[in-house]
Amino acid sequence: MLFSLTFSCKKEKPEEVISEEIIEEIEAPKIIEEFGYVLNDYLVIRDTIKNGETFGGILDRHHIGHTSIFNIAAAARDTFDIRKLRAGKPYTILAKNDSTEQAQVFIYEKSKIDYLIVDFTDTIQTKFVHKKVKTVIKTASGIIESSLSEAIQKQKLNYLLALEMSDIYAWTIDFIHLEKGDNFKLIYEERFINDTVSVGIGNITAAYFEHKGSPLYAFNFITDSTKNINDYYDEKAKTLRRKFLKAPLKFGRISSRYNLNRRIKYYGFRIRAHKGTDFAAPVGTPIMATASGTVIASRYAGGNGNYVKIKHNATYSTQYLHMQKRKVKKGDYVKQGQVIGTIGMTGNTAGPHVCYRFWKNGKQVDPFKQKLPSAAPIKESLKDDFFVYIEPLKENLDQIPTMELEETIAE
Repeated sequence: MLFSLTFSCKKEKPEEVISEEIIEEIEAPKIIEEFGYVLNDYLVIRDTIKNGETFGGILDRHHIGHTSIFNIAAAARDTFDIRKLRAGKPYTILAKNDSTEQAQVFIYEKSKIDYLIVDFTDTIQTKFVHKKVKTVIKTASGIIESSLSEAIQKQKLNYLLALEMSDIYAWTIDFIHLEKGDNFKLIYEERFINDTVSVGIGNITAAYFEHKGSPLYAFNFITDSTKNINDYYDEKAKTLRRKFLKAPLKFGRISSRYNLNRRIKYYGFRIRAHKGTDFAAPVGTPIMATASGTVIASRYAGGNGNYVKIKHNATYSTQYLHMQKRKVKKGDYVKQGQVIGTIGMTGNTAGPHVCYRFWKNGKQVDPFKQKLPSAAPIKESLKDDFFVYIEPLKENLDQIPTMELEETIAE
């Protein structure tokens, strides 16, 4: 049997190879600028001033010779005394970006706003720079549950607001005895650099504080633009300032009141007249003069311990007992609110406090039962301007919802 085999051979067409050119895009390095320099051009070294560290020591560590250090320090002296570098403050060294790593520029940040540049790249140049600050007008509100500081903290507000409010209302509100349900509203300034970094609180422009059901407005008003004198007045143009503060401490508590029939444990519970008011606070708490006057005594004396006595005028004097430290001496003139000492336990005392004593016409009296005089009122010639000024502020205050925050950028 014959078999017939047929083979078909077809030439295959070779596959077509497509060559694709791949181009990788390399992103250009981001230009980083700070302090007026392009940081990409330098080796950037950031640090803080250590205790005992000197300007010369820092430059020496970054490869600057002693002669050059002397010349740089001498040239900088007219701008800033480099011996006054403070420990804890940040600084930046811009050094050569090569094997020498030699310093070219020293930048000392005196504050968040101000910094010193000492540039010795070629010639020695020094200058202070003030960063641009943006003022933001903010509003805030809160309700007192236990204390003003707690209400401020709960709202995540700057703690300085509590201190500012205690100053504004120091003559009209006893912040040691706030009541639950007391509430406040504020229009205030906060300052920022780079739009996000807060550099502190400016003025409280207007405030409202409801204490024991009574509303208390406060408006910051300039009474002398040539001398930039300002003060706080209520909605009727009456000053909030009194000749005496309510208390010699910003914050604390009354641990014992003026009491002529008090029995004292220290003296075996016998009746011993207590002619002062005790304010308890931690050791070291600042004690303030409740009014301006002249220091007529500053010394240590037996049961009184370290004490300061101030004569305010022919009628009134005050005394502050059991201090840890006295910060004024006899003959000094002190201003209202000035720190004159710190809380301690010197003399006869069972715990840290200041015994605040108050004299009227040479007799010790209870300061909380005295009708104390007000400070000078606003001038009659300024009242019309004042009422026009506060009208929109009062309207804005009244519209602030309690416990909410709002903000607008100042023009």
